[in-house]
Amino acid sequence: MDEVHCVSRVRNGATLNLAEDAAVRMKKSLQVKDSLIASGIPIYGVTTGFGDSSNHQIGPRKAAALQRNLLRFLRVGTGPVAPDDIVRATMLIRANCLARGHSAIRHEPVRLILDMLHNDILPRIPERGSVGASGDLAPLSYLAAALTGEGTVTFRGERMPAAEALRTAGLTPVELEAKEGLALVNGTSFMSAYLTLAFVEARELAWCADLCTAMAAEIRRSSKDQFTAFPHDNKPHPGQGTSAQNIREFLEGSSLAGADADLRGDGLTEDDGYLELRRGIQDPYSIRCAPHVIGVLRDTLLWAEQWIGNEINSSNDNPLFDAESSTVHNSGNFYGGHVAQAASALAAAVAGVGDLLDRQLQLLVDPKFSLGLPANLIAPVDPTDAAAGLHHGFKGAQIAASALTAEALHLTMPVSSFSRSTEAHNQDKVSMGTIAARHARTVTRLIGEVTAIHLVALCQAADLVGADGLGLRTARCHRYLRGIVPFLQEDRPLDEDFGRIADALIDGSLRREVMAPDGP
Repeated sequence: MDEVHCVSRVRNGATLNLAEDAAVRMKKSLQVKDSLIASGIPIYGVTTGFGDSSNHQIGPRKAAALQRNLLRFLRVGTGPVAPDDIVRATMLIRANCLARGHSAIRHEPVRLILDMLHNDILPRIPERGSVGASGDLAPLSYLAAALTGEGTVTFRGERMPAAEALRTAGLTPVELEAKEGLALVNGTSFMSAYLTLAFVEARELAWCADLCTAMAAEIRRSSKDQFTAFPHDNKPHPGQGTSAQNIREFLEGSSLAGADADLRGDGLTEDDGYLELRRGIQDPYSIRCAPHVIGVLRDTLLWAEQWIGNEINSSNDNPLFDAESSTVHNSGNFYGGHVAQAASALAAAVAGVGDLLDRQLQLLVDPKFSLGLPANLIAPVDPTDAAAGLHHGFKGAQIAASALTAEALHLTMPVSSFSRSTEAHNQDKVSMGTIAARHARTVTRLIGEVTAIHLVALCQAADLVGADGLGLRTARCHRYLRGIVPFLQEDRPLDEDFGRIADALIDGSLRREVMAPDGP
């Protein structure tokens, strides 16, 4: 998955090659296909119509024309065009799946996908129009069409006809043969691209949520003891334990975070019957239960990683050809059920973490809960100063964070619950995996923005309480972010600041800086 993520971000062209053993496997499946065509038996999508029209057999001479028409009647997508990184990931995953050698497609179309990636020729793929059952038929038809010189692509930042882009790059369109159009469109690569990138970004969010929790605990001068190993060892969910351990490590060297004994004070004397403590001895759940919330995301990532890895390294079209037995197999590997389930679970877990961080932010800005911080983290000014009463600090930022969190939470309904019988009831049970995967990516981006807002607020709060008391790694975070976003001395637009921090979080820059072994 990390390889897919890396390629998705390469704007100047990734250099990728088709392995020779893959080309050999692909050739063997072609030989099986050609032999079966010659025998005269009907082969789904090769010498028959598609879906409910599979009872219409055609002669071999019409097979190539059938593939061309497939790509044309499927180009019915609507909505925004998929982002460039999603398109790159889709192309890589589709090439990888076809290179397994069970799809009866020549090496030339797959090599052309890789050459297009190298030249950053990206098909313009509308996001909507797939029910995620017979694969991503509509979205992938735009990729397949571009290989033949049809449709529109983005090349060197410009929108242009696919044929023109290929010609400019010195590439030749392919003429698809029997089964090849179906092999290209009948798979889960588009939904898998969304889920793969969402997974990588969610992994960064899990790490950063631990970091935010540690900083929030420092600013509140909370007890480190709530993250000690004992309670988490006795509820041994792996993700929960990892999160608690991370928070403990982030708090190392902190003079701001204390211990339970610091919060308890001296306690009652023998003669006292009542004592008003200066503060509660337990933090609110958004601090104390953070490992239990972030741990759910971590454990979801554990099993989702296996599912996604299986999906993007599978043969997921139909039919498949077995070169060993010289047989063709009709099945449903295009069904996106595992993608849908993993995407919905990931979206729910990420949104839950976002809700946690939004609540932590609320603790910082509300003077009823912030333990002495100025309202909305406003930089203190003398009451006689001309600026007194004019500034509102992070008031707008906290409202925005709540809005983003709510938007993410509303996308957590499992979309697979809305299966719709379609295509003359041939596709009578569908996965809706593409919609689920798109939602998962949207949720990770929304919560990335929430996390960015929280990080900037945490830095503001740290400066107000004394950033010199931060732990080793939380101090690194503070220094790094202060190199991007200055202290909020007076009201100013923060939108671009939040955008820069969100980028640094999602692309891993923040984690690499904070966790660098040779850092100060």
